[in-house]
Amino acid sequence: MDERVLTPRNRGFLFLDSHPAGCGQLVADMWEACPEPVSAPVSGPASAPSSAPAPAPADAAEADGPVALVVGSSAGYGLAATLAGLKRAGIRGIGVCFEKAPTARRTATAGWYRTAATADIARAAGRDLVLLNGDAFSDAMKDQVADLVEKRFGGRLDYLIYSVAAPRRTDPETGTTYSSVLKPIGGVNRTRTLVFDDEGAPEVREVETGPAEGDDVEQTVAVMGGADWERWIDHLAARGVLADGFTTAALSYIGSSLTAAIYRQGTIGAAKAHLEATARTLDERLARTVGGRAVTSVNGAAVTQSSTAIPGIALYTGLLRGVLGEGLVPPIHQLAALWDQLTGVAPLALDDEGRVRLDTFELTDDVQAAVAERWEAATTETVADLADLDWFRAEVRRLYGFSVPGVDYTAPVATDVPWPDHTVDSAR
Repeated sequence: MDERVLTPRNRGFLFLDSHPAGCGQLVADMWEACPEPVSAPVSGPASAPSSAPAPAPADAAEADGPVALVVGSSAGYGLAATLAGLKRAGIRGIGVCFEKAPTARRTATAGWYRTAATADIARAAGRDLVLLNGDAFSDAMKDQVADLVEKRFGGRLDYLIYSVAAPRRTDPETGTTYSSVLKPIGGVNRTRTLVFDDEGAPEVREVETGPAEGDDVEQTVAVMGGADWERWIDHLAARGVLADGFTTAALSYIGSSLTAAIYRQGTIGAAKAHLEATARTLDERLARTVGGRAVTSVNGAAVTQSSTAIPGIALYTGLLRGVLGEGLVPPIHQLAALWDQLTGVAPLALDDEGRVRLDTFELTDDVQAAVAERWEAATTETVADLADLDWFRAEVRRLYGFSVPGVDYTAPVATDVPWPDHTVDSAR
């Protein structure tokens, strides 16, 4: 196998290589951080909380568990949904993602290595988890998933978690390719953002983003809105694999008023509004057809490969961590809480818009006031005292498998890690 010593090479927040051992350790750390199940998962989705949950089985590997599909399973909140589902809810099923294999010149993407580590964990836990690499927007992938549900998982799907962030989407029906953009709507947006120079020194810089033009909003909604989520439901329903009580959740974000102009009030915000409208449509339909439901889950701020690309989000997240410290709830804990609500272990608590809110720790008045005060005071000279920069830098590096505690980065590591083989049911 190709083994070499890997050192981080990056352009801003984008790293050119990923560290297999670091990515594997990161997944193991997330698994350990996920809370243990407090009760046995119900046999399928629950629209109301169970009043007397049964005790957890002595050996979770002996329980079949509900069948779940996670679309976007290799990174960020989708990875957290997969791991928390396996450990907290005892799911089995399918994860779908799009990652690049290693080459002679480059390592694989970080999500490739995280997926390999997730497969190892699922196997050790006795959970039958199939991980597919391909275009989640395509009908070919939807057919492949439906075939697996029919042939491998008894022809019934209990849950679908939708967590997709992508720059482009090709509509399989029309062949049209849409591209998403990060732009404000209605005017130029000027905001401060956080960058690091080649030596890692922080700089608070003002950036200007021009407004959406032409069909920018429509293009972004076509990529990041609810169209593909609904198409997944359409496809699976047509194949007859949605279980009675089938429940689906799409992961979303609202965020602070400090970042609203570029996010919630911008093109991405328009896509999120479309996602939430799609949830309401799907909820009515699923309630009528299978006694199921659809919700959006609004998550709190985190350092992800998607979020670091948004102007202002890096500064905001660093300041938020400076205010909250360990009170900043990591994605694995948020998704464990979501699974509790979806399975009926905890009440399904929705806001007035029908959304599960996992971001309340972030958006309390006192927390937002403290972050806003630091935001106004943040300059290149003061930011180190206001934001948790050591944490933020390490979080960005950990996205690619670097700066993970317990990993020897001086040792050569194999980079040509194979994609997990699902041809044999290793959980049986």
